Amino acid sequence: MNTVGIIGAGSFGITLVKILSRNIDVIIYSRNEITVASINQTGAHLGHELRSNVRATNDISEITSQCELLFAVVPSSGFRQMMKDFCPYLKPSHIIIQGTKGLDVSRISDENWQNLNFNKADVCTMTEVIRQESNVVRVGCLSGPNLAKEILSGQPAATVIASEFDEVITLGQKVLSSKKFFAFGSNDLKAAEIAGAFKNIIAVASGILAGMGMGKNMQSLLITRGLREMIYFGTSMGTSGAAYLGVAGIGDLIATATSEDSRNNTFGKRFASGEDFNHIMATSTEVVEGVRTLKIINQLAKNDKLNLPIVQVLHKVIFEGFDMQRGLDFLMNDNYAVDVDFL
Repeated sequence: MNTVGIIGAGSFGITLVKILSRNIDVIIYSRNEITVASINQTGAHLGHELRSNVRATNDISEITSQCELLFAVVPSSGFRQMMKDFCPYLKPSHIIIQGTKGLDVSRISDENWQNLNFNKADVCTMTEVIRQESNVVRVGCLSGPNLAKEILSGQPAATVIASEFDEVITLGQKVLSSKKFFAFGSNDLKAAEIAGAFKNIIAVASGILAGMGMGKNMQSLLITRGLREMIYFGTSMGTSGAAYLGVAGIGDLIATATSEDSRNNTFGKRFASGEDFNHIMATSTEVVEGVRTLKIINQLAKNDKLNLPIVQVLHKVIFEGFDMQRGLDFLMNDNYAVDVDFL
């Protein structure tokens, strides 16, 4: 294998380019012809200089014919359509590792899917979408505390490559690992994907607390109780609770919920300051996955009568006009007083 491909030219796509190009040639795919031309002409993107072994293309046949290993990092709302576009060019020999931290409900035809009473069968992880829309079998996901700004500034970090196939984990570790980036392995694929999606909800809530002027005591309480809800939801989806206590679970949760570089945390702060929801979404430079995931998981919690008070209160605050202080008071007076009930 001489070249790997990256589908998606957003901030995390470029972050992966910087990591991978230390070890191997990289082709990055974007639908935007201007973006592709700019990368190839300037050798840079989003203000970051790229190595000479990186080039861009908007030709699906080119990236799929030259790259056996593909990293897919596009927003969850467009992931299924991306896979449909790539499907005619993919073979069973391809390997896809996805880095999108969200869930899919696009099989529901109604555009107002958030108002529908969908259930677990309608919700897919990104690797499930890959298998539904292509003949690719060897899939994996990239999950962990991978804040793009920190990695792009040269700071060390780690991630988890999760897959049911050991060869996917080994190959991913080979092309990603360096002195400043370490890749752990896990066979609990679905848990890693659920953790990556769920933690964005807690990051939104953490941003709201910060915007309300709350300190580290409240932030640590939120993260701890948020981890409980993550595990509770994850086990209801058929995964192991232990999987959420590692880098892809608590590790990613801490990073995303506490960092000012987190787009989900930033959304929460802006919302708490009184900015209009639609204005925040329209002016965010990156997709705020936590907002979409909140809609999905709140609906599933209703269906299955899951005890997810943070999710339920946050949904009321953001989408139903519930007062933030009243929401916080409700959570602080929750009579579910058991501290650790998930081990």
